[in-house]
Order: sequence, then structure tokens, then C-alpha cells
Amino acid sequence: MNIVDDLMEVNNGSLNDKEKTKTIRQEISAASKQFKEKYPILNIKMQLAYPFIYYQLFSFFQPVFLYLKGFISVYILVPFNAFWMSILHELEHDTIHYMYFKKQKWIQDYMLGMGWILRPLTVNPWFRRFLHFNHHRVSGTPTDVEERGVTNGEKWNLKRLIVTPDLLLGGIFRVHNIRKDIVKALKNGEIKREDALTIKKISALGLMPFSLPLYFVWYFFLIHYSIHLIANLAGLHYTSPEWINNQMQWINPLVAILIFPNIIRQFSIHFITSNMHYYGDIESGNIMQQTQILDAWWLFPFQLFSFNFGQTHGIHHFVVNETFYIRQFTAKKALLKMKALGVRHNDFGTFKRANRFN
Repeated sequence: MNIVDDLMEVNNGSLNDKEKTKTIRQEISAASKQFKEKYPILNIKMQLAYPFIYYQLFSFFQPVFLYLKGFISVYILVPFNAFWMSILHELEHDTIHYMYFKKQKWIQDYMLGMGWILRPLTVNPWFRRFLHFNHHRVSGTPTDVEERGVTNGEKWNLKRLIVTPDLLLGGIFRVHNIRKDIVKALKNGEIKREDALTIKKISALGLMPFSLPLYFVWYFFLIHYSIHLIANLAGLHYTSPEWINNQMQWINPLVAILIFPNIIRQFSIHFITSNMHYYGDIESGNIMQQTQILDAWWLFPFQLFSFNFGQTHGIHHFVVNETFYIRQFTAKKALLKMKALGVRHNDFGTFKRANRFN
């Protein structure tokens, strides 16, 4: 079946959303199978995961060493680390779905732990596994805490812009509304009591022990240099106390190496994911309505630091058990079928509709 035929089917209304979903899944699976038959080594997920792990460690520590020795500047280090951290995010995501080392839990734990240490502003990945599986079950609803936690479903304003990369600050602003919706869903029988209690535990402990302290370091860094900027603009001769200057000796490299690259990466992926997922008025379980394809040219910087998330994540909703690197190679065929059968493409009206489908 070609694209013209697909478009005719959509226009004639001959396929319902369930049938479209089945057709898209078949196309994605067929493209994946064809690609792996052409390159059989890609069938061996576990063996491929090993070089990914070690390559990521090398790719992170090599520029860090060069930066600390003065061979490269912070302007090279920060975007470089932000890019490689986006690949670590994809590895964590696949590991959460048990795509690697299903029978070797210690390796899975190592992958999750290493990914968390190098991306320490995120939620504990063992907690995130629950949130992510819940996301697939209830995508676009008030109990989809994973997406709501990164601003999905909120009106676009200055507050949303500021908290987009910041899970701590965003959580402080959103915790009341999310808690209220969870309680309402619990009363209506839309969520199990044990799941509601798990979400409560994650909200209290999910940013410990790495994320919470590092967010405070980040705030300290921003306040310190904001004071200096304001003083300079006002023509004041301000000098920080010696104890603050001493602390900046370790804070500055920590921000350059770890915190700021993660802020860039998180803003990129949170901006993309929160606007490609629809919220609030979609049919429960209807994958055709859960996501759109975002691949406009001006999104390139965000795609770069989220590993092409806007273009390929929708594929994952249709076929969950495929690795991130296969999605990149089969995206062309998959996206043609998805667009032909009605998955929305660059629907920028979502910014005005607070991510509502209609």
C-alpha cells in the first residue's frame, strides 16, 4: 500500500483509529525487521549495549579531562556533554523497558546508576520506571505524572518557560494541582491506591540523593552571578565575600561539566516532549491521539540535545519494544505511514491550546 492509497483511506474515513494504529505498527515492525535483516548485528541488543556504555563514559570523561587541563573551553565542553547526555537518556529509557540484559539485573542497575550519576538532575531511574510504565498506560490523562512533571498540559507563559528544565522548581509549583487530581482519580476509581501511594513516595524521594543538592548548587551559582551582573549594570563595585569565592572554585567546574549541560539537555527534551504529547481531551488508550510528530527546522537545537526526540518518540508509542538506535534508522518509513494515516505533524496550535488535542 502506498502513501496515496493511505491518504485516500483517511479521506474516505475507511479506517478507524484502532485500525490505523494496527497498520502503523505493522509498518514500523516491518521496517525494523527489514533493517535488522540487512544488518544482523543489530539483533544482538546486549552486545551492542556494552560498547554504548563504555563509549558514553569515554565520551564524557575525555572532554572533561581536556577542559580541566585547559585544552578546550567551556563553550565546547557544555554542548558536547549535553549531546552525549541525551544519548544516555535514551539508553536509560531502553533499560527501563528491559530491552537490555533482562536476566542480568546487576548490569541493568549499573546502567541505570551510571546514567543517573551523569544526569543527576533527573528523577531516580528506578522510580522513573514506574512513572514511565504509568505514562504508557494513561498517557494524556491527569494521572500521567511523568509528562505533567515536565509541564505538559499547562498554559504557555513565563512560569512554564522558567520551570521547563527544572524538576524541583516545577514540582513546587505543580505539586498541589497534581495531588488534587490524583486524589480525585483515586475517588473515581481511575487509579489504584497502591499506585497513588507510589506516586506520593516518588514525589518525596525521587530527587534524592543527587538531584536536590545539585539544584541548590545551581541556584547558588545563578544568584551569585546575578548579583555581580546587577552590580556591574548599576555601576557598583561589589566584591563577594572570600568564603563565597572559595566555594566558587569547585562550583564553577561542577556547573560547566555536569549541571549546565544537563540543564540544556533537560530544557530541550522537556520542551519537545511536553509539546508533542497531548493532554486532557484525548480518548483513553487511543495512540493516534497521544502524540504528534515535531520536526520543524527551527526545532533543530532542541532535537540535537534530545537525540531527535520530537521526530522519533511517537514511533515508540506505537511499537514500545524497539531500541532508540533502530528508531533512528527506520524513522523515514515509519513517519511516512504515521503522517499518511493521520498522526498530527508540526501542530503548533498545541502551544495556544495548553497541549489539548482540540
